[in-house]
Amino acid sequence: MDHAFDLTAAWWTFIARGSLTYIGLLVLMRIAGKRSFGEMSAFDVVIIALAGGTLRTAIIGDDPTMTGPFLGVTGILGTHKLIAWVSTRFPGFNRWVEGFPAIVIKDGKRVESALHRQNIPDAALDRVLHAHGMEDERDVVVGRLEPNGKITLVRRRGQNG
Repeated sequence: MDHAFDLTAAWWTFIARGSLTYIGLLVLMRIAGKRSFGEMSAFDVVIIALAGGTLRTAIIGDDPTMTGPFLGVTGILGTHKLIAWVSTRFPGFNRWVEGFPAIVIKDGKRVESALHRQNIPDAALDRVLHAHGMEDERDVVVGRLEPNGKITLVRRRGQNG
């Protein structure tokens, strides 16, 4: 236990590596698209576990101490806090980080090109419609794939739900 706090590199490298890993993963998630983690499936859980295990080395390398991982997480949390702070003050930056919604249903019809571009299978859209008590999209004025990966639906006036 006497070497539990003896870092193999300068303390700030763990913070920098954690921050850079966070930013790199954020960019990769934006490239992967909105649907990547909107609805957690078994596939998504496997991806998260593999990404976490793989990125461990990027953050702390082969450092065996207790301090290295905490410094790496400090970098991750600090970067997250900084991005959140900047996002609340600069809407353009927030849109880049979050992305834009995509219209997947318009005036009661599926927008096939958007569904294909966003990798939304018909079965997934059907599940969303059923969860909102609808058999099909005819009663939907607009359906949007939100930046967080969820699909929101606006019903026609006079429709229950």
